[in-house]
Amino acid sequence: MAGAGPRERKGAKQRTAAEERPVARVLVDVPLPVHLDRPFDYLVPDRLDADAVPGCRVRVRFRGKLVDGYLLERVDTSDFQGRLSWVERVPSPEPVLTPSLLEMARAVADRYGGMLADVVRLAVPPRHAGAEKSAPTDPGPPPERPAADGWARYRHGSSFVDAVHEGRAARAVWQALPGEDWPERLAEAVAVAASAGRGALVVVPDHRDLQRLHAACARLLGESGVVALAAELAPAERYRRWLAVLRGAVRVVVGTRAAMFAPVHHLGLAVVWDDGDELHNYPQVPYPHARDVLTLRAHAAGAALVVGGFARTAEAALLVESGYAHELVAPRADVRSAAPRVTAIGEDDSQLARDPAARAARLPSVAFQAARAALGAGAPVLVQVPRRGYVPALACGDCRERARCWRCAGPLALPGGGEGGAPKPAACRWCGATEAAFRCPNCGSRRLRAVAVGAGRTAEELGRAFTGVPVRTSGGGDVLATVPAGPALVVCTPGAEPVAEGGYGAALLLDGRTLLGRPELRAAETALRLWFAAAALVRPASEGGRVVVMAESSLQPVQALVRWDPAWYAALELAERAELGFPPARRVAAVDGTPDAVESLLDSADLPATAEVLGPVPLGEPDEDGVAERERLIVRVDRAEGRSLAAALHHAQAVRGARKATELQVRLDPPEML
Repeated sequence: MAGAGPRERKGAKQRTAAEERPVARVLVDVPLPVHLDRPFDYLVPDRLDADAVPGCRVRVRFRGKLVDGYLLERVDTSDFQGRLSWVERVPSPEPVLTPSLLEMARAVADRYGGMLADVVRLAVPPRHAGAEKSAPTDPGPPPERPAADGWARYRHGSSFVDAVHEGRAARAVWQALPGEDWPERLAEAVAVAASAGRGALVVVPDHRDLQRLHAACARLLGESGVVALAAELAPAERYRRWLAVLRGAVRVVVGTRAAMFAPVHHLGLAVVWDDGDELHNYPQVPYPHARDVLTLRAHAAGAALVVGGFARTAEAALLVESGYAHELVAPRADVRSAAPRVTAIGEDDSQLARDPAARAARLPSVAFQAARAALGAGAPVLVQVPRRGYVPALACGDCRERARCWRCAGPLALPGGGEGGAPKPAACRWCGATEAAFRCPNCGSRRLRAVAVGAGRTAEELGRAFTGVPVRTSGGGDVLATVPAGPALVVCTPGAEPVAEGGYGAALLLDGRTLLGRPELRAAETALRLWFAAAALVRPASEGGRVVVMAESSLQPVQALVRWDPAWYAALELAERAELGFPPARRVAAVDGTPDAVESLLDSADLPATAEVLGPVPLGEPDEDGVAERERLIVRVDRAEGRSLAAALHHAQAVRGARKATELQVRLDPPEML
């Protein structure tokens, strides 16, 4: 970058470059075009020589503005032929971007075809001066190795724990038993790693899981032996905890997706729990997934890896099928003894004979019987509803056409509640206008029906059906962490299921057709994961535990739930995706932009030999001339060439950026398509 020479004579102050390694290579922390994805050279003045260490934050001038950056390294000379600018300031000599963290950021950027600065921005939190003074620096003594007897219930579980203690790169896909206290098992595993002087990192989907896991780890390691990282923390507190990890004062880190980049020293164990949860996808460029990041980190550090959950994703099945990881599963006899009894609709002729309308009913008689039996035994009943609210969507009662607002074409819904003793009329979810005189534009009918009934309406209906039984709701902004033992109906949305003291007596999984019928590649896999998560909270069948899923018993996901065999379904899902060319068997890139920009990128990209181009297809409505403003192009390749695809698209974007062409959005394995 152009600037002043080794000695600057213009201006009030005269600056002299440092005697040794005067050139600093700086990664500027500003949004840049892809062709500028590289460090820039600056001169280090002698007054900053001691503080300007590799990995520290610096302030430099870039395009005439004073911006933040990270000093990557110092060298003797620069390849730049012009005059270099100066490093203006070193806010802190703390080396926050360590060599291992920089290497990991580069690996993640290469995998997703992103820019290094974008990954570093996710990995290093903003600085807080007060936190640098208060963050601890000295690590405590290693804890004693716990017994970890709970892992002996799984085949090779004890051997895996021994491998973690010995520092071997053991990789496992863990299928937790029904009713398993998974925070306690993971706390035992990380304590084993910490007892050997190694670090551990566990990433969970949400703050409720984080609270349970942190409490379990604190019981074994002490409050000072584990730190919780989450994006919801105050900036100063988050940076203080992050610095404690960076300085090696804390060996064990638990957190949500924001913790996947935590700079753990001597990483010995990396764990991701419930990797199918969409919360593991980071919503910022380059959109990394916690499972993939932790897999990269464990491989680079030679650490153990655990991908765990009650269900199993196709990606986890691929790890097992490829031999990269081994299964940690319990014997079938133990699974059957721990699982509740699962009932589906139409599982036998006698069920349909007693209730011929079971397939059409939202709550068939078998569900009422299960709920009454559990409540009679003094146990709570869990009711899982796929949607929040009262009636989230309405349709014409005759032709089933989606009911929309005549003003803005937004979807109509029932808001719930009443006015003057009468229920509130339908209203638009976009503009809020009420629709008291609906008429279907397709068939002219005035009748409305619910497409899917929400948790609020369900709780209201169940309260009338089970008089005298308390009804609790969990979901949205009011999520319950636990519920006490005793008869009660707990209505919740998926992912908001509270833990019941002593377990639930029954679980009713409503609207299975809604979950399975979503237009997504992962619809069935997601539905099964949500069902397993709820069913795992129910007591074993030997104690009267019962699960009723409102879906056809002949469907493969339902069969997997009935038999409690997520591995079987994940293997089927992986085989089908491999046959159809879908991820994770193949890697996919989505290119969004104007038609001309998409075409030019395709012409300039040196795609791998196995590349298959699909589309482009229009995004959104076309203009008056019938031309779409934006298009999407899909490129998929064999999994072995995924890194080559990312590099090819990144290089093509850099070439276009140098020509100041229209920018495109390129995403590898976009979650909305998978």
